[in-house]
Amino acid sequence: MSEEGAREVTGPVRRVLLISAGASHSVVLLSGSIVCSWGRGEDGQLGHGDAEDRFSPTQLSALDDREIVSVTCGADHTTAYSVSHLEVYSWGWGDFGRLGHGNSSDLFTPQPIKALNGIKIKQIACGDSHCLAVTMEGEVQSWGRNQNGQLGLGTMEDSLVPQKIQAFQGVSIKMVAAGAEHTAAVTEAGELYGWGWGRYGNLGLGDRNDRLVPEKASAVDGEKMVMVACGWRHTISVSSLGKLYTYGWSKYGQLGHGDYEDHLVPHKLEALSDTYISQVSGGWRHSMAVASDGKLYGWGWNKFGQVGVGDNVDHCSPVQVKFPHEQRVIQISCGWRHTLALTERQNVFSWGRGTNGQLGHQESVDRNIPKLVEALSVDGSSGQHIESSKADPSSGKTWVSPSERYAVVPGETVRVETAVPVRGNGSDASVPEKLM
Repeated sequence: MSEEGAREVTGPVRRVLLISAGASHSVVLLSGSIVCSWGRGEDGQLGHGDAEDRFSPTQLSALDDREIVSVTCGADHTTAYSVSHLEVYSWGWGDFGRLGHGNSSDLFTPQPIKALNGIKIKQIACGDSHCLAVTMEGEVQSWGRNQNGQLGLGTMEDSLVPQKIQAFQGVSIKMVAAGAEHTAAVTEAGELYGWGWGRYGNLGLGDRNDRLVPEKASAVDGEKMVMVACGWRHTISVSSLGKLYTYGWSKYGQLGHGDYEDHLVPHKLEALSDTYISQVSGGWRHSMAVASDGKLYGWGWNKFGQVGVGDNVDHCSPVQVKFPHEQRVIQISCGWRHTLALTERQNVFSWGRGTNGQLGHQESVDRNIPKLVEALSVDGSSGQHIESSKADPSSGKTWVSPSERYAVVPGETVRVETAVPVRGNGSDASVPEKLM
């Protein structure tokens, strides 16, 4: 255990309730409202009060008494929701107002978003630099970067605080999904919407135009949609019959249709047409789908092994991911270059890029097949062995403004090695402006 580990989670084994992967960090929610994070911490996205990477799951002690019920990773920021306190918390990289606190400062410990206090939230989605929250009434609030209209507010102005999407007046939203610069939604009636950046057809509207407000995608085979997920510039939806549809950018095979052709409208993934899909997730350029029988399929960009099938070549058609003892997968989350899975046996697996410790294996090694995250898994060699951060959110400075990117890390004495590095320096976590 490192010096940072002041204590461990003790008592009965905590069940893993939710997993979420960001660009280069990972977060889980355990029973007892315990939140753990690990991976890249340069922008405060781990919430531990500093800019350090963590190579194994570390308890986010600042949220210990918040009764958190959901966690969601953006690329370099994170959100959590407390239903008992009716508060949404956010932390991490703050540019473009993606944290929703009315400014563009970075935040190294979780803070409640005042504009959402007292609102009952059904779901939160985080993209590269924007976020959305669906209320229990089916309304949608959005905030953050908006240069392509991905907030759905009818403008291209960033929003530093959550704003209600007026275009959905009278339409009840079931869930939303956020990509790099586009957004998708499914209504309670089963209709699919898209808005924001659309140049690869990732809005599903039959063209390559951007949209500043939500627009309904063409109906697919008369099927109702029940689920949607976004990759960086592609979109995945699932119908009430368990059929999977993909559309948008396909340069790396991330649509799964056996080719590298973009699709401008939702296109059924024939390779899985006989499989009932229960969950989907989109990464930067890869996709994953869980079938009702617990089998996991992956496809797309695989440079770092993030598809999880034992090689590092791209796959333009779904390939089954194998797990020890043929464990059934019940939850999946794609990061930009890594992937997390939770099995029915209460084991957490990770694979793909590991350079910042985002795989949770206490190392910085890439993996191209699922590897058990020992600290979180029932089958781990030593049971749950989770370190805890010692950050005290009430002491020291928690904000770091964009002009202070070389500032001393909050709560630390002045030392050269605690200076916050320039974002992306020495790391591949940042998404380049130009496509590779």
